Amino acid sequence: LSITPALESVIVWDIKKGTQVARWTDSSNKAEVTCIARCPKGSDYAVGYSDGSIRLFDLTSNTVKVILNGHRGRITALQFDPTGTVLASGARDTDIIFWDVVGEVGLFKLRGHKDEITGIAFVSSSSSSSANADSALNASSEGYIVSSSKDTLVKLWDLRARHCVQTLVTHRSEVWSLAVSPDQRLLVTGTSDIELRVWKIDISKLDNAPADVSDVTPEEAAKKWEAITDYGTIQRASKDRVVELRFHPTGLYFSCVSADKQVEVFRTRTHAEIKKKMARRQKRSREKRKSKHGDNNNNNNSEDSDAGDSEAEDKSLSITAADELTTFKLFRTSAKPVSLDFSPVETDVATLHRQGNLSILVSQNNNAVHTWTVPIPPPGKTTKQANLPEPSLMNSVEMLGHRSEPRTLALSSDNELIASAANKSLRVWNAHTGSCVRTLECGTAICAAFLPGDQMVVVGTKEGKLELYDIPSASLVETFDAHEGATCWSVDVRPDKKGLVTGGADKSVKFWDFELVRDQQGDGSVVGRRRMTLEHVKTLKMSDDVLAVKCSPDSRLLAVSLLDTTVKVFYADSLKFFLSLYGHKLPVVSMDISSDSTLLVTGSADKSVKLWGLDFGDCHRSILAHQEPVTAVKFVWGTHYFFSAGKDKLVQQWDGDNFQRIQKLAGSHGDVWALAVAKHGNFVVASSQDRSIRIWDKTEEPLFLEEERERELEELYDRGLEESLDREGAAAGQGEGEGSGEGMAVEESQRAGKATMETLKAGERIMEALDLADEERRKWDEYHERKRKMPHLNAAPPETNPILAYEKLTPEAHVLRTIERVRAAELEDALLALPFSRVLSLMAYIDIWARREWNTPLTCRVLFFVLKTYQNQVVATRTMRARLDSIRTHLRAGVNQQRDQIGYNLAALASLRAEWEANATAEFFDEKDIQKVLDGQLKKRKFTGIKA
Repeated sequence: LSITPALESVIVWDIKKGTQVARWTDSSNKAEVTCIARCPKGSDYAVGYSDGSIRLFDLTSNTVKVILNGHRGRITALQFDPTGTVLASGARDTDIIFWDVVGEVGLFKLRGHKDEITGIAFVSSSSSSSANADSALNASSEGYIVSSSKDTLVKLWDLRARHCVQTLVTHRSEVWSLAVSPDQRLLVTGTSDIELRVWKIDISKLDNAPADVSDVTPEEAAKKWEAITDYGTIQRASKDRVVELRFHPTGLYFSCVSADKQVEVFRTRTHAEIKKKMARRQKRSREKRKSKHGDNNNNNNSEDSDAGDSEAEDKSLSITAADELTTFKLFRTSAKPVSLDFSPVETDVATLHRQGNLSILVSQNNNAVHTWTVPIPPPGKTTKQANLPEPSLMNSVEMLGHRSEPRTLALSSDNELIASAANKSLRVWNAHTGSCVRTLECGTAICAAFLPGDQMVVVGTKEGKLELYDIPSASLVETFDAHEGATCWSVDVRPDKKGLVTGGADKSVKFWDFELVRDQQGDGSVVGRRRMTLEHVKTLKMSDDVLAVKCSPDSRLLAVSLLDTTVKVFYADSLKFFLSLYGHKLPVVSMDISSDSTLLVTGSADKSVKLWGLDFGDCHRSILAHQEPVTAVKFVWGTHYFFSAGKDKLVQQWDGDNFQRIQKLAGSHGDVWALAVAKHGNFVVASSQDRSIRIWDKTEEPLFLEEERERELEELYDRGLEESLDREGAAAGQGEGEGSGEGMAVEESQRAGKATMETLKAGERIMEALDLADEERRKWDEYHERKRKMPHLNAAPPETNPILAYEKLTPEAHVLRTIERVRAAELEDALLALPFSRVLSLMAYIDIWARREWNTPLTCRVLFFVLKTYQNQVVATRTMRARLDSIRTHLRAGVNQQRDQIGYNLAALASLRAEWEANATAEFFDEKDIQKVLDGQLKKRKFTGIKA
């Protein structure tokens, strides 16, 4: 299976069959997938998004398990620790956050890099590896990580101290990727250089470093703490930057992906090969020294030369990275590779040699995934002796979608088919099922249109040609040199269905008629079936390049957009000049005429949309429609509603009579290039720079402009609030001593978390629950007090709050239920939204929960966070003394009970594991050894006589 990102979704592919197995989506997410990491234990996958969120998906159930929010920029690096319980994430905001996957909370945040994080790798300490810690607590508090960034630095972090212990400053350009060998002995970093830097990792230096370094110099102390040392460089075949580095799970092979379509595979030499190579090098060095010594026999300073030669020999005989890692195979991909991964089943050497090849999965930036097979030599043979073939392409998934961005769209007259054209490809889709019906090769498409009958499609290309395609036979029928090498910018079918009009960069508008011809076969005696062709009938010369042409539905007018920012309107029959529409500051790139031929809408590169009356040529309204240049405009048939698309990734619907925006259609992750609207506006199709074609269906739900305006204002307010929270978090993270070294050392480790609208809403829900519970308890306290003072008065009990009556909960249980419904990753940020008055009320309920032993883990977490956050205020409040004593007494008993229960369960699980191992393990013994033991136990009998 292959786990591949697809814009805001993740698709699971069966590579061998080329079929889609599952699709991972989250309805609440609109951001693009940027990073994926596989959990080493289990079927979980961590997916990072461009908005800084992380989601954990389960491969077996194909559902979202956890949502983590903590970063303020796109996720660029994800890595699980060896136990699979801790996830490290790096983002464009330069932070590294550690997440407890089991507890679904952020542990802490590391800051120190000045630019985007590009790589993260865990390195286990000698103590943690020997202890084989399996808990998230040990995994997060022990060990080290290595991180790389675009700030040219590689840092080694101690997770126990949460501090950077070593920084590598050797690189002179951005570090694009890093990889650590499975035995955690080698570190490889890749930059824009033609060399890969290799480093040796020795974590035992940090574990065994002396605590007292007062008796040594700073240089010697730094050397004792150097866990990563330079091991040399290895040459790359590519001259472009590194995209990704990855070690094979066995550590025998290593891959490097470059941005120029090259994938290099390096091989790790065995100990015997390195020893043999060093012996040859030593032999050459001796011969070279002997010949040089013979030449210098008559020289007086021979002793000095001998000393220098011995030093050079010692340096040349030391093992470097080039001696251990050597180039093995090189293959080129059809497009720029984006990511690479080895097969996870090749975890041991025996399986790898039994398979006889490496399976490498490569994803490319042209919407394709390929699997390559790289043959490897059998054990005991070198690469030359094995005479291995070259790497070969085994499987590929590239049938769905365009290889490049579709630049034009066309709808059939019955709205059943959609034609999308891109560079070198024309695809026809079923509008209802979304399946690709036909795929044809074409030129660099700029515009396209269905011909009457919906059996043929005409495509205008950048080379100035008109290409006529037959859809049923999926073939190119004929090619016309329409605009003599100049780009054909626009094509429009005439309303009378008898021809079409094209406009190009050769400053001409050409008119074509449809003709039916018969193809002669063979010697001309056999006549083939009739087919449609185009015949050029007339040409209208213009003063500048033609960017768009449009015929009015009543066949009366022809509108032509020119590069000089004007729109010329002619009579369609006589081509006599009628109107000149000017007002745009930049050229009009798209235009459309309403079905009643009274309105003309123009979309320009100056970000505006203008509505013109075709009776007098007056401008009805100029609308600043988009934040970026407008790329397409289309009217809805039978109305004055129209849609506009722009490079701001939005499609918007407008009312051409009231000049109001009706709604926004967001979802694209790139510039929207083309737009197509169904006959009566039942659906809208848009093609984007992200190589996607999106369809929005019209629903039966009524739309109110006031509600849309309110929703837009709420989104604007929420976005501004989140940006202000981000700025506050960034300012708080920089610390007070920005310029001093003391302040930076303190701020390297921070609390992981980010205030979002979800956390603010969760805080509001907690406050509402506290208010409701306080009011309910106050009413009942007053009732009991009144009943105590006046027992003879039969007062009616107060009415229970409808929410509590519906949930059948007490006020204390209602508050606990509200907190339990908050996501674990958002709980701390939600509690930060509470004012101190609500915190005092919350402490009373914590006391009740502790007394009744309700959800002790959650009670402890809320209590500890509140005390840590509001410590000064709690200490200054005298009334809290008795409350804290009560909480301590009752909570300690609950925690002890939880501890005993966990210990009992662990002992039971250990007993079950021992029983299973005893039943499932078969032991084999050597018969000869058993017989020797039995013979040693038996003694030879002796008969002795006893005399009385």
